[in-house]
Amino acid sequence: MDTPSDGVEPPAKGSGLFTTTHWSVVLAAGLSESPQAAQALETLCGTYWYPLYAYVRRRGHGHEDAQDLTQAFLLQLLERKSFGRADPGKGRFRSFLLAGLNYFLADARDRVSAQKRGGGQPILSFDAQTAEQRYRLEPVDYLSPDRLFERQWALALLGQVLARLEEEYREAGKDRLFQQLRVFLVAGRGEATYAQVAAELGLSGEAVKKAVHRMRQRYYSLFRETIAQTVADPAEVADEMRYLCTMMAG
Repeated sequence: MDTPSDGVEPPAKGSGLFTTTHWSVVLAAGLSESPQAAQALETLCGTYWYPLYAYVRRRGHGHEDAQDLTQAFLLQLLERKSFGRADPGKGRFRSFLLAGLNYFLADARDRVSAQKRGGGQPILSFDAQTAEQRYRLEPVDYLSPDRLFERQWALALLGQVLARLEEEYREAGKDRLFQQLRVFLVAGRGEATYAQVAAELGLSGEAVKKAVHRMRQRYYSLFRETIAQTVADPAEVADEMRYLCTMMAG
């Protein structure tokens, strides 16, 4: 049985990046002027801007227009004018965002001409050059705008999960352990072997194997928690996980 001195005990569960559901953040932002709600909403926008940008690009808009449209849509979200009408009972959070974006795009010309390059409004922090570099790596032959959005949405969620997991290990003083084991989070990925990592960490191969098992369990748990933040009904979590995994595999 491993002991704390092995250096492979799982870290204590951290607070995570979000402590409330995405829906509760949206509703709070629509009903109050709370700085906490506004900050949380800005964090959500920062997390999901690329799936939105990729969707706009795949709809046929050029790089600069897609940048302007995404920027304007997110600025509208941050203004919080319509969130009081948001109804989490009508669907998943990703569906809410995509429906809002489609509505925005249908009536965007006047808004974007007024907001082009910011229009004197605060600019959200996202790297447009990086966005286009990422977009150029997207497959161009089979992914529809909707499927591209959902695939990038799933990847954004996984990015949150990995960040939360790394945060937990760092807070527990186990950042080196995390960096060595992260290659094993997906079975069959990476060139390192348990024996190689064990030698690097000064542990037994069995201890490393157990540590990887615990890390994968925690990773799955955090993935489930993160998905739960984006749906209104807990009963939808399992279906959403399966669907998003299908999107990533495709």
